[in-house]
Amino acid sequence: MAKILGISGSPKEKGNTAFSVQYALSLLKENHETSYVSLADKNILPCKACGACSEAGKCPMKDDMQELYKLLRWCDVLILGSPVFMGMISGQLKVMMDRCVVLPPDYSKPYEMEGKIGCGIACGWFRNGGQEGTLENMHTFFLQQNMVVINDGSPYSHVGAAVVEDAEKDELGLQTIEGTVRNIEKEFGRRK
Repeated sequence: MAKILGISGSPKEKGNTAFSVQYALSLLKENHETSYVSLADKNILPCKACGACSEAGKCPMKDDMQELYKLLRWCDVLILGSPVFMGMISGQLKVMMDRCVVLPPDYSKPYEMEGKIGCGIACGWFRNGGQEGTLENMHTFFLQQNMVVINDGSPYSHVGAAVVEDAEKDELGLQTIEGTVRNIEKEFGRRK
């Protein structure tokens, strides 16, 4: 049984990104332990590049990121969701990612997220509306944490799950989420 964390990086608590991440988790919760977080209501301050985390091993800022650090360390699989903002991830998700610099504070040791599975879901207003670039932003984050990155696989083999406008009605987008979930199951199954 995997521990799966889904994070919606949307500024909207109930929107397409939130629905898409929760849809992925709903497909996984029967066989796995899941947890969901929306960044919409979180107070996460931008990284100040103070360097304190490299000395102390933890971030000195007191905000909602402290709760997220616990969940990020807890999970085996991380599903990130973001709306497309100017062809990239949302500001909320970028700030969260920047604050994850603390997860490998001691570069002589393995990264805390190393080997975990990471996948992304991007939500745009129309097909080819910046989802690929948004997913690549997430993949860069996963790779810098030395995580295993997966996509939605066949038959489409997108960079990840790509959803359009009204997520609940986007049949193709939902299929890319389902494909990503299948690949999570396959990858985690190989590890047993």
